Amino acid sequence: MKPNNITQQEFEIIDAYLKGQLSEDETAKFEYRLETDEDFKNKVADIKTILTGIETQEMKDQLDVFHNEIDKQKISTKSETNVRHIDWKKLAIAAMFIIGAVSIWQFRVDPNERLYAEYFSPDPGLPTTMSSNDNYEFYEAMVDYKQGNFETAIKKWETLQNAKPKNDTLNYFLGVAHLANNNENEAVLFLEDATLNKEFALVNDAYLYLGLAYLKNGNVNKAKANFKLSNTEKSKALLSILNN
Repeated sequence: MKPNNITQQEFEIIDAYLKGQLSEDETAKFEYRLETDEDFKNKVADIKTILTGIETQEMKDQLDVFHNEIDKQKISTKSETNVRHIDWKKLAIAAMFIIGAVSIWQFRVDPNERLYAEYFSPDPGLPTTMSSNDNYEFYEAMVDYKQGNFETAIKKWETLQNAKPKNDTLNYFLGVAHLANNNENEAVLFLEDATLNKEFALVNDAYLYLGLAYLKNGNVNKAKANFKLSNTEKSKALLSILNN
């Protein structure tokens, strides 16, 4: 089996979901993405197949045999006889599944993508008081955003942004929502606009997320340039790691 390209962050959350270790809120977000993202659905299917393969009783039995036979080799002069009883074909299959599961993130994931996964978390958002009728649509979308329904929030905010393309707050949250929704190229467009106004209250956070978006798509130089312009602790830590 050749699994889809998958990040460490995706593997860990899929693994936790399959083991029933996610909270109700996390499960709801996961299952929403599962229903709306065909590529992610395929990744879940691949991981489920691999993990199921690893956990089959036959593989467990064969690995136990392998360990027992190795121990016997160390203490017995009849090691040649013992080794003959090992089903090497089955052991090779078990090893293939184990190595394949580990290598999904350990050997195939770009170091910068692992760094991104470690440091990225969506902005917590603004208080959703909805006290102003003029801003009702904005805060309604903010509720969706906070619940992890990023696609829904994006659609609502984009409708508002079409009428107010220079609104820094809209551009900022659209950028972060796109990044949380694994659309880093779209995120760059909105976050670039959000950083044009140096007086914008969230400009330092905008530089951080813009740097993370560039880091995710592999443009390390632009990532570092934006981290330098942000005074957040995360930006400083990321810049230190990237410069070493």
